[in-house]
Amino acid sequence: MEPTSKKPLDRVRDSIRLKHYSMSAEETYVHWIKRYILFH
Repeated sequence: MEPTSKKPLDRVRDSIRLKHYSMSAEETYVHWIKRYILFH
C-alpha cells in the first residue's frame, strides 16, 4: 500500500511509467511541468 501524500511530480512520473512512455519523454514532461510552475 502506497502513502497517499506523494509529491505531485512523483505522481506524474508514476502516471507516465504506467502508460509505458520512454524515459526521455518522462524527463521532458517533468521538465516542462517544472518550468510552468516556476513561470507562474
